[in-house]
Amino acid sequence: MAIQDIYPTALRLLGRPVLVVGGGRVAARRAKGLLDAGARVTVVAPEATAPLRELADAGLLTWEPRTYRSEDVDGVWFVQTATGDPAVDTRVAADAEAQRVWCVNASDHESSAAWTPAVAEVDDVKIAVNAGGDPRRAMALRDAVATALESGDLPLRRRRAHRGSVALVGGGPGDTGLITVRGRRLLGQAEVVVADRLGPRELLNELAPDVRVIEVGKTPGHHPVPQAEINRILVEEALQGHRVVRLKGGDPYVLGRGGEEAEYCRQHGVEVEVVSGVTSAISVPAAAGIPVTHRGLAKGFSVVTGHEELSEVPARPDHTVVLLMGVGQLRESASALGKAGLPADTPVGIVENGYLPDQRVTIGTLGTIADQAEAAGVANPAVIVIGDVVRVSPFAPSHFKTADYSTTSPNKPRTSTTRVLTP
Repeated sequence: MAIQDIYPTALRLLGRPVLVVGGGRVAARRAKGLLDAGARVTVVAPEATAPLRELADAGLLTWEPRTYRSEDVDGVWFVQTATGDPAVDTRVAADAEAQRVWCVNASDHESSAAWTPAVAEVDDVKIAVNAGGDPRRAMALRDAVATALESGDLPLRRRRAHRGSVALVGGGPGDTGLITVRGRRLLGQAEVVVADRLGPRELLNELAPDVRVIEVGKTPGHHPVPQAEINRILVEEALQGHRVVRLKGGDPYVLGRGGEEAEYCRQHGVEVEVVSGVTSAISVPAAAGIPVTHRGLAKGFSVVTGHEELSEVPARPDHTVVLLMGVGQLRESASALGKAGLPADTPVGIVENGYLPDQRVTIGTLGTIADQAEAAGVANPAVIVIGDVVRVSPFAPSHFKTADYSTTSPNKPRTSTTRVLTP
């Protein structure tokens, strides 16, 4: 059978009687697939595997424990042979042909009237692949297509009218490779993207031309689109029947106002999904080789956005403090931690533009970091890490290290990085 002789189609077998001849592993797999399609399955075989018997005992299919008879094909809509005996399979296929019933002959794919494709499901899309009767080749192609759909490399967007929804997608710290597979897939399905200034901006260039991008980015002290307006946009677009993705930097629920947006959507009857992202509070320090916890150095960490909250943070070098959006208040934050009892020689690291080509690391101490940052022109987006864990960074000066942790060899950052160190 040449591939050109095939007319691809899909069968709706819900409630229709079908026949499986054979009781082995292949028969069990095919029977399960037919049951999943809603067919009324009868299995004819002298012996049956345990999975088939279990399905029969549960009343999900009928098992006739005997050899095949020609009249078994009477009144069925579809036949699957899987006896392992070519002579029996050929006889079944001939009887089905005489009755004008489609039959898959597992013993002879060349003369089979129908083939069973390799199948996968991604959301509500079913992928079926035939590959010239080569099942392993078909499975490999099926898996490749499914992976591309799941990753967003192939479009999953619905083209017909559907109910609107909102997905709050954490895009990670900016590198396009750090968004989750689920987030990438939803972005590929979006009709409207409400985008922050941070996050994987390059992914916006890969959207279809008809996808609308609504920019709502904020900078410190400048919020051109207030949060209330962002909430309104999400709900309004969803109620118009659009699939909306709110693409945010980091994680939506880590100082990202995601909880407010989700709550507002639910209050207005809009279906909302939250997709966690790689938060910059942990990932950006890691880009500079700084773990927020490290055996012998720190067992816990706190994430804050300004010096007002620092009075409630443990002021110890062995408790890591991560400051987000804290460049503008760095001097005040350092002073507040010093007054709370944190030693002036506590190491501090600032990582600007984490994971991006212009990433830069500035390392100093609590007593010097504000002057260093001002001299170097440090600017947001940046993550500030305060505590002994900074000593682990490969960019920390040698006098920061001691015998207890000088053997630590964290991975080198994969981006080009410059550093500014204390004298």
